[in-house]
Amino acid sequence: MMERKDIVTFKGSPLTLVGNPVKVGDKAPDAEVLANDLSPVKLSGFRGKVCVICSVPSLDTPVCDTQTRKFNEQAASLGDDVVVLTISMDLPFAQQRWCGSANVVNVRTLSDHRKADFGNGFGVLIKELRLLARAVFVVDAEGIIRYIQIVDELTDEPDYEAALKAVKEMKKYKCLMCGYIYDPAVGDPDNGVEANIRCRTGPATILT
Repeated sequence: MMERKDIVTFKGSPLTLVGNPVKVGDKAPDAEVLANDLSPVKLSGFRGKVCVICSVPSLDTPVCDTQTRKFNEQAASLGDDVVVLTISMDLPFAQQRWCGSANVVNVRTLSDHRKADFGNGFGVLIKELRLLARAVFVVDAEGIIRYIQIVDELTDEPDYEAALKAVKEMKKYKCLMCGYIYDPAVGDPDNGVEANIRCRTGPATILT
């Protein structure tokens, strides 16, 4: 298994990442993790939806807590064609308890504790701690990775704005006034619509 140094630190101390690193444009590995009820979940089961995959060291730490709450807030407005997952090495029972106490209902928590299948498959398993590095992956509906951030310092939060922008750039928009559909993936050669996504004549809504 590949090992990489000088990618992430914990309070300035370097750590070693184990596993196969992925890059934008790769097909997302089909890792198997555990749901809160201990049932196996394969990432390929989310095919057909845009998938935001957040890996965190532990939900019972302040930064991971904050991160998951923020993505939970944003997930409600992203539409039914987007799913947000948080994967950690926490036991499924601990994840379920945390979601209940934090009132997190828009993010699905999954555990990699049994096989570290996700950590190895995405190259974010921390050798020294057997925890997952803090990272965000955005996978499109066809299972292709479109965005990656591995956070350099484990105690820092990810770039929420950049991750959400990557999600929105994969969604289609429909004008509420004229019905025109704009797909950011192909742009608008007829009207020169820019990448900040606006419709021709009026306010737009996300198609779900």
